[in-house]
Amino acid sequence: MAKYIPKEIVNKAKEIDLLTYFMNNNPAELVRKGADTYSLKTHDSVIISNGLWHRFSTNEAGKTALDYLMKVEKMTLQEAVSSILNRDITTYIKVENKFNKVPKILVIPEKAESNKEVIEYLKNRGIDEDIINYCVENNLIYQENKTNNVVFLGYDNEGNIKYAGCRSTNEKKIMRDAKGSSKEFSFRLLSNIKNNSLHLFESSIDLLSYATLLKIKGYDYKNQNLLALAGVYQSSKNIENSKVPIAVQSFLDKNKNIQDIVLHFDNDRAGRDATKALIIALRKYNIYDIPAPYGKDINDYLCYKLGLKKRQEIDQYKTKKVQDIDR
Repeated sequence: MAKYIPKEIVNKAKEIDLLTYFMNNNPAELVRKGADTYSLKTHDSVIISNGLWHRFSTNEAGKTALDYLMKVEKMTLQEAVSSILNRDITTYIKVENKFNKVPKILVIPEKAESNKEVIEYLKNRGIDEDIINYCVENNLIYQENKTNNVVFLGYDNEGNIKYAGCRSTNEKKIMRDAKGSSKEFSFRLLSNIKNNSLHLFESSIDLLSYATLLKIKGYDYKNQNLLALAGVYQSSKNIENSKVPIAVQSFLDKNKNIQDIVLHFDNDRAGRDATKALIIALRKYNIYDIPAPYGKDINDYLCYKLGLKKRQEIDQYKTKKVQDIDR
């Protein structure tokens, strides 16, 4: 029978984050990847950053060294606690978590003199030109200088830019957030009227694609709440413990009238897993799962509708049980 460990002892072990644990017990195991980011020699898919760790090969994640030792090293609770508390916890030299102590300063990419390449890129993705112009005129998107990336901006309630997501307009497929970006205020188009529904997308391109589909059908996209998560949502390995993304939670906290949430995530494995997790995490709302009827994502579907992509190009993602946007 396993030896009982008092709760207060376990809680002491939980005080030690993974970076602090390795810095004090086995610093040679750490491989620096950036100013405040590390991986491990033994498990190179583990990334430690901003006080958290994530093992990308298995999608396991956590904050404490205890989490890591049990999930990745497969230690028992007793073994993990013993490994952490093999010396007086007060002798640990703790690593300062700069992420929590220093306010984020957003470094907004420099604007180009024109938005010509961004406009052409979005038009080639099937996005309606009037919608593109609306976003440009309202400083929601612009062209980055030198790289010609399209930059998607997000604002807080006071009208301050808090998010800038960059995407290449060429074949390089660059997707990154500008330094200091807060996903709490990711790219969005919000309703001009009181609307009780919220539509969620993985990417800004999918959001604009959906707005275009609405316009094609004769609906006013400005009467809808459309919010992009700036990347696929990473669900917890235990789906029951999945949390609501910060951008969604922040919006819901400020818009208590929301009753219906519509998920338009991709038809790939990551998108389907994210959908399952959010259906549980947001269960107090009316949740509707409406991905693209076929194709990987909403932009695939739009391009097919406009004749920009052939059916054979997107048939690998065809799903039979989703609701067609045209219905």
